[in-house]
Amino acid sequence: MQLYKLVVLRILFKKMKQLLRLSFVLSSTIALTQTPCIGGMAGAYPCNGYDLQSHIPLSTMNTTGANDSWGWIDPTNNDEYALVGLEDGTAFIDISDPNAPVYLGKLPTQTSTSQWRDIKVYNNYAFIVSEAPGHGIQIFDLTRLRNVSNPPVTFTIDAHFNGFGSAHNIVINEETGYAYGVGADTYVGSHFVNIQNPLNPIDAGGFSGDGYTHDAQVVTYSGPDATYSGREILISSSGSDAVVSIVDVTDKSNPQSVATISYSNVGYTHQAWFTEDQRYLLLGDEFDESNVGFNTRTIIFDLLDLDNPVLDFEYFGPTSAIDHNGYVVGNTYFLANYSAGMRAIDISGIGSNTMNEIGFFDTYPSNNNANFSGAWNVYPFFNSGNIMICDRSGGFFLVKSSAPDTTNPVAVCQNITIPLDMNGEAVVNPVLVDGGSFDDSGFYTLALSENSFDCSQKGPNVVTLTVTDPSGNTDSCTATITVVDDLEPLLDCPPNTTVGYDPGVDYYTVPDYVQNGDITATDNCDGNTGIVQTPSAGTQVTEGTYTINFETIDSEGNSNSCSFVLTVQEILNVDDYSFENGITIFPNPAVETITVQSQEIPINAIRIFDITGKQVYSQNNLDTLRKTISLNTFSEGLYFMRLNDLVTKRLIKK
Repeated sequence: MQLYKLVVLRILFKKMKQLLRLSFVLSSTIALTQTPCIGGMAGAYPCNGYDLQSHIPLSTMNTTGANDSWGWIDPTNNDEYALVGLEDGTAFIDISDPNAPVYLGKLPTQTSTSQWRDIKVYNNYAFIVSEAPGHGIQIFDLTRLRNVSNPPVTFTIDAHFNGFGSAHNIVINEETGYAYGVGADTYVGSHFVNIQNPLNPIDAGGFSGDGYTHDAQVVTYSGPDATYSGREILISSSGSDAVVSIVDVTDKSNPQSVATISYSNVGYTHQAWFTEDQRYLLLGDEFDESNVGFNTRTIIFDLLDLDNPVLDFEYFGPTSAIDHNGYVVGNTYFLANYSAGMRAIDISGIGSNTMNEIGFFDTYPSNNNANFSGAWNVYPFFNSGNIMICDRSGGFFLVKSSAPDTTNPVAVCQNITIPLDMNGEAVVNPVLVDGGSFDDSGFYTLALSENSFDCSQKGPNVVTLTVTDPSGNTDSCTATITVVDDLEPLLDCPPNTTVGYDPGVDYYTVPDYVQNGDITATDNCDGNTGIVQTPSAGTQVTEGTYTINFETIDSEGNSNSCSFVLTVQEILNVDDYSFENGITIFPNPAVETITVQSQEIPINAIRIFDITGKQVYSQNNLDTLRKTISLNTFSEGLYFMRLNDLVTKRLIKK
C-alpha cells in the first residue's frame, strides 16, 4: 500500500512539474520548437546533420557574455540541466523538455565579473571557479533545481572554498572525489582539493613542477600502459608555456611528473582530451590558426607509453576558425570551434591517422574566420544525446543529431538537345537533365551515367540521372540527350588581289585557288570539307573587277561562304619603256636590280605580285622620283609591278 501511494505521488509530482514548466515557457523569450536542419540551414544557422532543439539568448539571462558550461543529470528521474557560465555568474536551465527549456535563474559571481568562469559537477554539486580576484570555489547543491517555484530566481551558494582566489579552470575526478583548480593564484599548475564531502572541501596541496596549467583532464587511468593502471593521471595544457604535461597525482603529497610533450607551430597550448580507450590525446592550440594561418588544427598524440608520448599526426578542419574546447564521446570528437560553431569529427580511424568531419552546427553565422567570436564550449555528455553549445554572444543552444533519413529523393528527368563545340565535343551539366527532382531535406546532388559526348555520338543518347541526398539515399531516372552538330565549317579566304594578263594574251585565267592551297575549310566533325569556287578555275577574264566566291557544306548541311575581290588590269608590252605620266622602269628583263623613274610625278607606292597574284614586295610613303629595287630574293619568272596604285607594269626576272 505504501509503495502504491509512493508511485501515485511521483506521477502527480511529474504532472505538476510539466504544468509548471508550461507556464514558465509561455513567459520566456526562448525558441520553443525544434528547428530541423534542412538544406544546410536550421533557421538562421548553418548546419549539417544537427537539428536545433532550442535557444536561449543572453538577454533572457540578463547578461552580456557567456563562456564555459557543463551539465547535470538528476539521478532520481534522469532530468537534464544545463549549467552555463556567464561573465556575471552561472545560469541554470532545465532542459528536461529540450524543445521548451526553462531558465531557472542565476547564481551571481562570488566577487566581481570576469570573462572566465568554469564549472564541473561532483555528487550532485556544482563547483564553480573564475578568474575574478578572490572568487575561490562556489559550491551549489544542484538538487535545489528540482523545485524552483517561480523562475527565474537568484540563487545563493551552499558552501565556499577559499584556499585559492582566482583560477582559470577546475577539473574533477568523480571516481576519487578530488577537484583540481588550474591556473590558480596559489599553485600555478594545479591546486588539489578533496571534495569527497562537497560541503566541506579540504585543501590537499598542489603541483607546479611543469609550469602553468591552463586546462586539464584527470582520469583514473585504464589505458594501454600497464605501468600506470589504476593511477590517477592529470593531463594539463600549459598555455604560453607550450607543452602538454602528464602528471601522476595519485599521491597528493608527492605528485610525479611523468612526461611533457612539445610540438611545432605553437601558439597557445589550450586544451586536450583522451580518447575513451586512453590511447590517444587530442590537443587544441588556441592561437595557431591566427598566428600561422592554416585551418583549424587538432594535434593527435599516441600515448601507448605514457613515459614516451609520440606526436602521431595532425588533423585540419574545413575552416580557418580557432579551436577551443573539445571532448570525446565514443568515436566522435565534439569541438567548440568559435566562429565555426560546434564541429562533430569521426575519430573511428584515428589508429590509421584518419579523422573526418561528419557534421556541424554553426552558432555564429557571420563568418568562419580566425577570431574569438562564437562557440566557447560544447557539452556532449547528456544521456538524451542532446548537445549543449555555449556561444560567447549567442548564449545557450541545444542541438541534437538529426534523425536518420531513410526516405529516397525523387528523380525527375527531362530530355535535352546539346550542340557540339568547335572541337567536336559537348559536356553536359546534370542540372540540364534535371526536370524537377526533389528531396525532403531540400538538398541533393546530381550525377549522370555519361556526360561527355563527341562527333561519334551525334543523335539520341539514353543516360541515367542519379539523385543522392545527404544521407546517401538515391533515386534515378532516364533521359535522352540528343547530340547535334550545328556549327558551320570555317573558311580562310585569300586577300583581295590585283593581277595582269597572262603572258602573250589579252586575258587572265582564273586559277584553282582550292588546289593551290590559297583557301582552306575545316569542320569540327568532318575535318576538311569540299569547297566550290565561283567563277570556276580556268575561267578567262579581261580587265575589270571580279568577286571570287567560295562555299563549303559539311555532312550535317551546315554551310559557310566567303569571297575576295580580284582586280585584272591590262599591262603594256615588255619593250615599252615610256609609260603613262612619264614613268620608266629599266632594265627589263632584269637580273639583280630594277629601277623605277618618274619624270615629274613622285613615286609614292610600289607593290610587286607574282603570277598567282600573291604580293611579294610592298613599300609605301616613298615620295621619290627614282627607286632601285633588289631582285636577289626573287625567283626567275614573270611579275607585275603596281605604281601609285595607278600603273601596272609587267617585269621579268632572269
